[in-house]
Amino acid sequence: MKSTQLHKPLISIAMCTYNGREFLEEQLDSIVSQTLAEWEIIIVDDCSSDETRTILNAYAERDVRFKVYSNDQNLGYNKNFEKALQLCQGTFIAICDQDDIWRKDKLEVQFNAIGDNQLIYHDSEFINQSGAPLDYRMSDKFNFYRGSDPEVFLYFNCVSGHSIMLKSVVVKAALPFPEDFHYDQWLAYNATLLGSIDFVNQPLVRYRQHQNNKTDVLALRSVSKSADRKIVELRKESEWLLLCSEKATGKSKYLITKLYNLSLLRNKSFASVAYGMVIWANKDTLLRLLKKSTISKFFFTLRKIWGSQAKKLI
Repeated sequence: MKSTQLHKPLISIAMCTYNGREFLEEQLDSIVSQTLAEWEIIIVDDCSSDETRTILNAYAERDVRFKVYSNDQNLGYNKNFEKALQLCQGTFIAICDQDDIWRKDKLEVQFNAIGDNQLIYHDSEFINQSGAPLDYRMSDKFNFYRGSDPEVFLYFNCVSGHSIMLKSVVVKAALPFPEDFHYDQWLAYNATLLGSIDFVNQPLVRYRQHQNNKTDVLALRSVSKSADRKIVELRKESEWLLLCSEKATGKSKYLITKLYNLSLLRNKSFASVAYGMVIWANKDTLLRLLKKSTISKFFFTLRKIWGSQAKKLI
C-alpha cells in the first residue's frame, strides 16, 4: 500500500538516472530512511537500457513521494538535471546522484543549517565501487567556501551537485543551464549572486567513485591531453568567463569582464602576462578553493598565461 498522500512537499529531491541498476537501490533505501520525512523525490531517467526504470517504478508503487519520469530521448547529464530541477515543487531542493549513499540525517541537517543562505552544501566521504572507504574527503581536495563572492567559482568548484540543498529561486535564476559546463558550479555561482552560501563541515554522503562517474573528481580516468584539446579548453574558459560576466553586477562584473577580455587576448597570442597578473593580484578570491601551497598557486597562474601558441610549447 502506498504511503499517505503529500499535498505540499517541504523538500524536493532531484535525481537523474541512467543505467544505474548496480547501485540504485542502496541509494534509494538511504533516502527512504531519512529522519526528515516531508519530501518528494523527482527522478528523471535518461533512456536507461538496463533495469533502472523497473527499480524506480517498484519504489514509486510503494511510496507516493516518488515521482518518476522517463525521457523520450537522451538529454545528457546537465540538461537532464535542468529538467529534474524544474519539475521540483518544493521551496527547498536537494540534489541526488544515483550511486551514492546518504547519511540518515542528511536532509534534516541541511534544512536546519540553510537559514538565510541561498545554498548549503556539505563534506563527503569517498568510497570505492564496492562501498569501502577511501580515507579521503572532499574537504581534503578543496578549501570549502562560505560567503557571497561569485568570483570564487570562476576557476574551481568545491560545491558538488550531490551535496547541494538550495532554494528554488536559485534554480530559476540559473536557467537555462549552459551547455558543456558543470551545472553544480553554475548553481553555486548563481547562488552567490543572489546572496550567500554556507557548508556543513560533516560528511553527509558516501560519495562512490568508479569508472562511470560523470565527474572524475579523483582523476580515475585521467589521460594526457593533446595540444589541440588544451586549446579547446582555453576557448571554453573564455566562454565560461563571458557567461559569468553577463550575470554579474558591480565590482564582480568589472573584474570578471576584465578577465574575459584578457583571456581573449591570451587565446590569440603567445601569452598574456596581464591575464596572469590580474589572477595573481586577486588570488585570495580567485584561487581560494585551491588547496595548494602559494608556490603551486603561482605555477597555476603561470599556466593561465599561455595562449593559443601553447601547442608549440609541447
